[in-house]
Amino acid sequence: MARIILERFLQEHEEAPPSKSVINSMLRDPSQIPDGVLANQVYQCIVNDCCYGPLVDCIKHAIGHEHEVLLRDLLLEKNLSFLDEDQLRARGYDKTPDFILQVPVAVEGHIIHWIESKASFGDECSHHAYLHDQFWSYWNRFGPGLVIYWYGFIQELDCNRERGILLHACFPTDIVTLCHSVA
Repeated sequence: MARIILERFLQEHEEAPPSKSVINSMLRDPSQIPDGVLANQVYQCIVNDCCYGPLVDCIKHAIGHEHEVLLRDLLLEKNLSFLDEDQLRARGYDKTPDFILQVPVAVEGHIIHWIESKASFGDECSHHAYLHDQFWSYWNRFGPGLVIYWYGFIQELDCNRERGILLHACFPTDIVTLCHSVA
């Protein structure tokens, strides 16, 4: 709503129609809005937005980070060697899963090279977006992997197992690792 009101205000008070980048900039920083009352109202809309506001973004980010830490602890508990996103970025990778296993494991008979943590429910819309924007890129670069939707997922979405992307709602308990024998 704030966007629509801001667009109308700018159309009425400026000679040229406002560009999308100008409007986005003003929504990110309402102090740029020339009318002080409108600037305050836009700011209040943004702060009180219970779906897409900055407070909600902070909460989502914190919950996501919590689950990545949980996954890290579980990997360490299982003595699995891995690289995390920061280590991978330091090596020049731009698009990375949360963890790359340095030694692949098997889960339910499928080889796993990487694990992605999603602190959300895997619904059809978000899962297809993740497949397109993230998971297939990881698969192309690193091979087959596992996605953990910590809040569950629609079971029918787990349809790419044979192609190399498994879905789970928790950390798998049946991990098979490579065993070394010492002679």
